[in-house]
Amino acid sequence: MTINSSNSSPQLWLYDTTLRDGTQREGLSLSIEDKLRIAHRLDQLGIPFIEGGWPGANPKDVQFFWQLQENPLKQAEVVAFCSTRRPQTKAADEAMLQAILAAGTRWVTIFGKSWDLHVTAGLKTTLEENLAMIGETIEYLRSQGRRIIYDAEHWFDGYKQNPNYALQTLKVAVSAGAEWLVLCDTNGGTLPQEITKIVQDVVAENQGTSPIPQIGIHTHNDSDLAVANALAAVMAGANMVQGTINGYGERCGNANLCSLIPNLQLKLGYSCIAEHQLNQLTEASRFVSEVVNLAPDEHAAFVGRSAFAHKGGIHVSAVERNPLTYEHIQPEQVGNSRRIVISEQSGLSNVLAKARSFGIELDKDQPQARLILQRMKELENAGYQFEAAEASFVLLIYEALGDRRVFFEVKGFQVHCDLIEGKETTNSLATIKVAVNGKNILEAAEGNGPVAALDAALRKALVNFYPQIATFELTDYKVRILNGNTGTAANTRVLVESRNAQERWTTIAVSPNILEASYQAVVEGLEYGLLLHSQTESQKLGNKFPV
Repeated sequence: MTINSSNSSPQLWLYDTTLRDGTQREGLSLSIEDKLRIAHRLDQLGIPFIEGGWPGANPKDVQFFWQLQENPLKQAEVVAFCSTRRPQTKAADEAMLQAILAAGTRWVTIFGKSWDLHVTAGLKTTLEENLAMIGETIEYLRSQGRRIIYDAEHWFDGYKQNPNYALQTLKVAVSAGAEWLVLCDTNGGTLPQEITKIVQDVVAENQGTSPIPQIGIHTHNDSDLAVANALAAVMAGANMVQGTINGYGERCGNANLCSLIPNLQLKLGYSCIAEHQLNQLTEASRFVSEVVNLAPDEHAAFVGRSAFAHKGGIHVSAVERNPLTYEHIQPEQVGNSRRIVISEQSGLSNVLAKARSFGIELDKDQPQARLILQRMKELENAGYQFEAAEASFVLLIYEALGDRRVFFEVKGFQVHCDLIEGKETTNSLATIKVAVNGKNILEAAEGNGPVAALDAALRKALVNFYPQIATFELTDYKVRILNGNTGTAANTRVLVESRNAQERWTTIAVSPNILEASYQAVVEGLEYGLLLHSQTESQKLGNKFPV
């Protein structure tokens, strides 16, 4: 395990439970391969402890630990998770503890009851038996050569209800050989000032213990305070923080490590991971989102796409002069980047900055710069949304500059739909006429809908002239009715997302005719892809195009 300590920064230990607590989020399910991929990515990020699951609770977790033995992590300790023994049994006879030993991990996290209500109402046993369950379980695992992290479940509720008994559970765990005492706000209802006071009480209570146990914190987000509570605990004396990537977890989630790590390291001065690993935080967040098949939170602190996005003209102008005016850290520190957003609220500074991000240098005194701003505001007023479709904005810039390259010209199209009663599918046939280099091409194609048919016909007509179109893929298609009170005459906004092997881009169109809006957005998507390809080939814009 790597220790990222320095002379000036106190060490703080990170414990990731994405693979166990995070998977308890509603709608989230991971395969064994998913879990292995995430574990190795967290290892690369420098997380010291990675909780892999509860071996014995399900076949998947058993297989995960076995496969990880064949392809072990490079620096992190993988941790098995389990409860104390059941009431009125022997730890050595517990099948679940045998599964823990078979997992082969050096560290084991055992959770036990801190709240007397859970002991009597949940376990239906005595307070004395619960203490024995904690102590005997830890003693048995210690006798088998395991090192123990003790999770005090429902700690804060238990302490508030019966502090003397809650403290007894910790003393038993330490006496039995637990090296870490992790205080869990399992219901997520504790406030930061309560966290501070109770953690201080625990730290003071254990000052005379030999050896002195290390204190950890595990918070849930039911009051939207998981990160704040974890920070409060650290400042009160905790030196391990448990959490999950992107805050995934049961109910409202767990403490979000993507917010905790930069706050702890950049704001409070703790050493959590190496600087080059901190630079991977945004990438790691998006990687896990992709694996768990959940859309990234674009507005997440530090790692969200909008975390360093600037939309208001005054903001953009100030950030251009000095980023500190509207950014609390440098986005590059967490692997993110600054974005200038274009909208009807934009000023000239937005246009100049956004054009510059595409490698297009404009001068504020150029008439074209004002023309772009005016045209953009007119289109936004008509229903366009360029902050969601930056590729279309690039084409607008080139149009205003008189540099928009004409790859092809659509002369017209027709769409025919077969609606057959009783059939589950509807076939559409699109016929399209395009001109390329003065040559007219007429093509037709079928699709399961009019837009799919149009897209297929257009690609069929162009691919012989532009073979790279075969690598373009339409990945998303969004439709929104803008003024629904006008009924079927309402304006329709269409957003089309496309991609090739390296990049993604989005185009937009607005029209009272949904087919016309769709056709325009699809055409611009192909046009931008061709522009991107040609500029990349000629190395004029390099990697300055948006991804």
